[in-house]
Amino acid sequence: MLNKIEDILRKSAIPTDKDALPGRSTPLKVSGIHAVNHESFVRQPSNKESEVILGMGCFWGAERKLWNIKGVLVTSVGYAGGYTKNPTYEEVCSGQTGHSEVVQVIFDTSIITLEGVLSVFWENHDPTQGMRQGNDIGSQYRSVIYTKNEQDFAIAQASQAAYQKELLAAGHGMITTEIEPLDTYYFAEEYHQQYLHKNPNGYCGLSGTGVSCPIGLSV
Repeated sequence: MLNKIEDILRKSAIPTDKDALPGRSTPLKVSGIHAVNHESFVRQPSNKESEVILGMGCFWGAERKLWNIKGVLVTSVGYAGGYTKNPTYEEVCSGQTGHSEVVQVIFDTSIITLEGVLSVFWENHDPTQGMRQGNDIGSQYRSVIYTKNEQDFAIAQASQAAYQKELLAAGHGMITTEIEPLDTYYFAEEYHQQYLHKNPNGYCGLSGTGVSCPIGLSV
């Protein structure tokens, strides 16, 4: 039992840069083609598109939820927020890379705003749980938002403040979501991309608090 507790504590702590696994210089190979809509997920957003990186627990269910949003053009899954270069899934799950399991979301800004995407994010997981999401325990399951510019960073912070008010009013605790500028996003292995499309009966631990996120009010 002691070993199990020690393992949970180790996986729930983010290592320092010095203690993290070194990784590798070669990126993991991916096809770059979304298995559902056949769009490229390795391209840069155009002028009418935007991108955000979101972590809300296991990335399998999170990606399916996000690719089904009207206005989302393409998604992929990967790792961000840590130190290890080009990490593998096994390395991330060890808790020794510092990364979170995340979903890259590229969306059409003429159809949906970042606030709209973040509303789905907040409502479909519990952002108050720290280094876990339900029964999934470890730093890779923490709630995160990584943005690519200062404007999106401010929008993310405002949306968090608005949702925090709703959570407190409903009797929930404080949000632990990490909101940071994006450093590096690493694509996960090909078999993780659109996993629940390829494996319809696969595991999905996605679960929200039941509290709605106000769009266009305090945000």
